[in-house]
Amino acid sequence: MSWTIDEHPTALQYFASLVQSDENFALMEAAISIAQDAEPDLDLQTVVAEMDRLQVRLQQRLAGESDALQKLSLLNRFFYVELGFAGNLNNYYDPANSYIHHVLQTRRGIPISVALIWLELAASIDLPVEGISFPGHFMVKVLLPQGQVVLDPLSGESFSANRLSERLQPFLDDAGITSDEAAPLGLFLQSAKARDVVERMLRNLQEIHLSQRNWPMLVAVLNRLLLLRPEMAELYRDRGLAYAEWGVADRALLDLERYAQTAQGQEAVFIEKTMENLRKEG
Repeated sequence: MSWTIDEHPTALQYFASLVQSDENFALMEAAISIAQDAEPDLDLQTVVAEMDRLQVRLQQRLAGESDALQKLSLLNRFFYVELGFAGNLNNYYDPANSYIHHVLQTRRGIPISVALIWLELAASIDLPVEGISFPGHFMVKVLLPQGQVVLDPLSGESFSANRLSERLQPFLDDAGITSDEAAPLGLFLQSAKARDVVERMLRNLQEIHLSQRNWPMLVAVLNRLLLLRPEMAELYRDRGLAYAEWGVADRALLDLERYAQTAQGQEAVFIEKTMENLRKEG
């Protein structure tokens, strides 16, 4: 997707261009651009330039080092000790924790936002690394000659298989899955696709804005999710209900009428009743 010199894409149009193709998915740029919902004037190229500067600083510390394990050690010393990246444990549910430029400024974030910066730095020194959409806590892994190492992106701490199983157990319990029924641990350690990573970032924000009843920001996040996952009909339901709470009845009706075509059972009754109330208010 391209524009002429006289045409300036909106933030959503730009996001759409970054995520339209799995083959050319611009993960870091898409992640950075999420913050434009909160800060429309954010200069994305300034943020990209800051990432570039950190990569150059890291590369200068390698001094020709080629051993993967040594590279990992140097990266973690640079990232956690020198730069001081860590989790924002005092204000974990602040939406800004999901904004890459804010995390770069404060050196504080949540696992997935800190992980993206760590992964970008690791890739710049040719470390074979990948993200992992582990339940409840995004993680990273390094593929070393000695084997796979799974790390906590907030600290660089490595996890044994037993500790990973322990962390997984509460999620299996909540889902009512017994140990015999559970999938092998390895299935939970597969590499996260770029589209899935951005979706997880947006889902985090969706949950925060919903809990804070911030309807304009919730709609903004759902707009991006619909560009990312246009096949998910339930996103029209979610956006329609957010519009309804916001008091934008006409847009709420458009989304809910679209979703009503696939709704079933009690949900279909609820959606129909909601639309009926919106028409009366209008």
